[in-house]
Amino acid sequence: MYRIMINRKYARYKRSKHMEGMSSQDRVLRMLYGNRAGDVVLKWLIRPEISEIVGRFMDSGLSRFMITPFIRKNNIDISICQKHEFDSYNDFFKRKLVAGSRPVEKTNSGFISPCDSRLTVYDIDDTDRQVFNIKDSEYTVASLLRDKKLAERYRGGKLWLFRLCVDDYHRYIYNVSGMQSDIRRIDGVYHTVNPIASDYYDIYKENTREYCLIRTENAGTIIDMEVGALLVGRIVNRYEKSTEIRLGDEKGYFEFGGSTIILITQKDKVMPLNRIVVNSSKDVETRVRQGELVGFV
Repeated sequence: MYRIMINRKYARYKRSKHMEGMSSQDRVLRMLYGNRAGDVVLKWLIRPEISEIVGRFMDSGLSRFMITPFIRKNNIDISICQKHEFDSYNDFFKRKLVAGSRPVEKTNSGFISPCDSRLTVYDIDDTDRQVFNIKDSEYTVASLLRDKKLAERYRGGKLWLFRLCVDDYHRYIYNVSGMQSDIRRIDGVYHTVNPIASDYYDIYKENTREYCLIRTENAGTIIDMEVGALLVGRIVNRYEKSTEIRLGDEKGYFEFGGSTIILITQKDKVMPLNRIVVNSSKDVETRVRQGELVGFV
């Protein structure tokens, strides 16, 4: 059984400052953190059977009433979708766009965004102590991967954090060509909640995530990870076994729930565009679209 061993200095929860586009699920979780009543509710909500019930509801026709208000509230452009009527909320959430809606910038040395998102890029100075805030949880690279040896290969590299909002397109593509490894899945875990101060709580939770390694010709070996919601954040990847992949091909999609994509690149292999570097140094996210150039190999 995997046991989390983490210095208490890095085991505190701090509310993320990012509120734009947060999913209703994430808002509910944030509201529940740090109070005794919330503790009880969370322990009930995270039960597998509850997640299963919510997932079935989102897959059913009963959830269709949620679609139109969501489209209006978030100004979703349905005209570029392959279909305009949906069987369920999940059917809408994983909608496909018509060809050409997200053109891919293909250059010999370009590095593109795999998804619509808000992007921040971080230098990886330490893989076992440096903490990154990902979907309101704190991870080191080692704890994110659950593999210290693998994480160490990326010391000195970069962590590319693509935060998808509720109004973003929730399908994602391969942003490189190469050979993909088998997918590794890590199920979400909720550990403990004890209120102590206004913004900090002694909690540790892990989101569901899947990742693979992609060996490329010019960009080294890239870790490509999808992070789903703690409760119902289903990740659907096209390939689960080792296979050759091509830049621009669809890799998968998220179903209902907030979502994030993380790319981890090795030292001196990929450099972000200067505007992204500048924004990231100020902890400012850069809005990017799937297929858009975000760096160079």
